[in-house]
Amino acid sequence: MTKFRKLNRPTGHRMSMLRTMVSQLVKHERIETTVSKAKEIRREADKMVQLGKDGSLCAARRAAAFVRGDNVLHKLFTEMAYRYKDRVGGYTRLLRTRIRVGDAAPMAYIEFIDRENELRQSKPPAPQPPQRVPLDPWARSKLCKQFAPPKEDNSSEI
Repeated sequence: MTKFRKLNRPTGHRMSMLRTMVSQLVKHERIETTVSKAKEIRREADKMVQLGKDGSLCAARRAAAFVRGDNVLHKLFTEMAYRYKDRVGGYTRLLRTRIRVGDAAPMAYIEFIDRENELRQSKPPAPQPPQRVPLDPWARSKLCKQFAPPKEDNSSEI
């Protein structure tokens, strides 16, 4: 079972709030909220982008069950799927901004990376390492013996 923040709300209210905030994040591509809410939004928003990259009917139905609005769903499966086709993960960025005046809650911007008007430029996606050919068990055991020779017994010298 996965761990998540309860955010001091009942389950129905929390899920409704997360659905709305993820939908607004996809629509506007940057929102300001508290740090703990932003960390939860990041998990769900990355899942939605991953579903958009998948592009199957099952993924579309799963995303439609979470996000609100047909235009948001369309943006996930067209614009964002194309934008992040080469990126494996890490589609959002969390930038801490200020302390809220009323209750001293730490605030943060959460935004999608690789877009116009970013608050900070993103690093390029890491290239995928080349696929290595798996070794057969005999060659692997020879390599292990080559780098780690057997230990010698020092008990006979005593």
